[in-house]
Amino acid sequence: MATLADSPSHFARLPHPAPADAAVRAEVLANPGFGSRFTDHMVTIDWDEGQGWHNATVAPYGPIPLDPAASVLHYAQEIFEGLKAYRHPDGSMALFRPEANAARFNASARRLAMPEIPEALFVSAIEELVRADAAWFPTVEGGSLYLRPFMIATEAFLGVRPAKQYKFVVIASPAGNYFKSGAPAVSIWVSDYTRAAPGGTGAAKCGGNYAASLVPTAEAFAKGHDQVLFLDAAEHKWIEELGGMNLFFVFADGSLLTPPLSGTILAGVTRNSLIQLAREEGLSVREEPYSLAQWADDARSGKLIEAFACGTAAVVTPVGKVAGRDGEFTIGSGGPGQITGKLKARLTAIQRGEEADGHGWVHRIG
Repeated sequence: MATLADSPSHFARLPHPAPADAAVRAEVLANPGFGSRFTDHMVTIDWDEGQGWHNATVAPYGPIPLDPAASVLHYAQEIFEGLKAYRHPDGSMALFRPEANAARFNASARRLAMPEIPEALFVSAIEELVRADAAWFPTVEGGSLYLRPFMIATEAFLGVRPAKQYKFVVIASPAGNYFKSGAPAVSIWVSDYTRAAPGGTGAAKCGGNYAASLVPTAEAFAKGHDQVLFLDAAEHKWIEELGGMNLFFVFADGSLLTPPLSGTILAGVTRNSLIQLAREEGLSVREEPYSLAQWADDARSGKLIEAFACGTAAVVTPVGKVAGRDGEFTIGSGGPGQITGKLKARLTAIQRGEEADGHGWVHRIG
């Protein structure tokens, strides 16, 4: 029996009875914010033990029916990804390294005992949604179409075991600036909470990790900061990552350092891309542990001159100030640094089709 794994391009298309009015859509695209408004359509694909992946559909955006006993509501079998679609200067549409997102999605699926989705089907689902909602690219500078593929366990069963039914969904949201403050560099608060422990789900992109970060993030906001920094669970001294971003440190000798992927840190696609671009620029990049105390000492001595956070949503964001219960310190001038700016410019130029892609990262949508 042929399945979607064999023919990932077979999607049913349901007509939309009432798509957004052009004037309403234009108003959203002129001031999209981040993650608050959504496009007209979504993609859904079902999976069950007997049929595998089936029933791929491009449908009007709307609620997902769920039985009250659905496993996702009780045992949190849920994973997601985040990536962006870009409108290039020639009018074409493109994704950035969607195969890497597909691979990470499947790594998360394995960790949460969920079925893997063929990478070609994952990418095809995203392409279908971008084509259906091609009119939703924001008109603001730096705007993009943020894409959120996710999978939930839908089987109605209260026993503690992996579900036998799942739904894969892709939704899209026009996106502008991720940080509301609009500041040239962000301020971060060092949390007393732990994001992930060895052997846990820190390397998986699952909702539970983010639910656990909401209280410490709210604490950071309440203290006037833009983001929260998590340290390791064992010693509470080693830097891991922010609430949703990886960290890089730039030294006066031109070298970069980023914490290693040790099972508690999410393997960022943006992180990986920046490592490659930095090395192409002739910069030394080390992946090794770095303590909060050493960061403070290096910043105060001038040995460390820049720091930046990176991720799909915010891309590259300079870190200007770090604060915690033991005091605070400023990195460099407290604003954007030259190396941070150079790496961000190169990455975004490739993503947006303004610089030649010599890595095979840009995935054009026909």
